[in-house]
Amino acid sequence: MGTIVLTSFISLDGVVQAPGGEDFKYANWTFDFDRGDDGEKYKNDEALGADALLIGRKTYDGFAAAWPNYEGELADKYNSMPKYVVSTTLTNPTWNNTQVIPFAEVTSLKKKLPGEIQVAGSIQLAQSLLAADLVDEIHLMTFPVILGTGRHLFTETPQKTRWKLTQTHSFGEGIPVTVYKRDLP
Repeated sequence: MGTIVLTSFISLDGVVQAPGGEDFKYANWTFDFDRGDDGEKYKNDEALGADALLIGRKTYDGFAAAWPNYEGELADKYNSMPKYVVSTTLTNPTWNNTQVIPFAEVTSLKKKLPGEIQVAGSIQLAQSLLAADLVDEIHLMTFPVILGTGRHLFTETPQKTRWKLTQTHSFGEGIPVTVYKRDLP
């Protein structure tokens, strides 16, 4: 059985929108901070640890346009690994090893895939996964900024869930990474 891991850049006020692009008042807001060599290595190692990507349509469009143009270990990983796009509008994915699935198939995907199924970005998908209680871990890299506007990762969910802090690291200009695992009763 796979483990669904959300990984996100987040502001102090919970904004996750456009940390590295997109049309947004504060697009690329994470680039205002230096997370240092250790922070870069942490994010690289985190991405390399994934066995599959589970992403939404917008994230797919951005990744599929960018990653095939890069070289190196991370690009090789992203370009070759299994990718699952939750979408009702994407019909013909062109990025290597990509399959489109409806949200209803995420539970069976989690049961059949071993290892880490990483969700990067994909705000709407992440919110749906949290609401359906399908997330096993949350990795947050929190940037010391209050944006005051933008889309948030955490919205209302149908039920309360408990999480356990399992790791914390601080990088560069005081940018903490916190890792939470689902704390089942």
